[in-house]
Amino acid sequence: MNKSELIKTLAEKNDIHVDEAALVVNTFFDSIKDSLINEERVEIRGFGSFKLKDYGGYTGRNPKTGEVVEVSPKKLPFFRPGKELKEYVNK
Repeated sequence: MNKSELIKTLAEKNDIHVDEAALVVNTFFDSIKDSLINEERVEIRGFGSFKLKDYGGYTGRNPKTGEVVEVSPKKLPFFRPGKELKEYVNK
């Protein structure tokens, strides 16, 4: 399922206009992004949690040319599924 399918499903299940559903979905995702930018953990009970993980820099190698390159440190979003989501998927 992609974002537009999610919006369509939300609109159909709740009998609302697609524009309203898009506003809800976009607000939801924007709120998660804003919290992660502020380095806050986002927890959705029964679903899972999002947080940022710090990855240190390292020396890598370009697989095409074999050239040694330095990869700078970065932060990446990390999702950890909650217990209920794991149980639901593994029924």
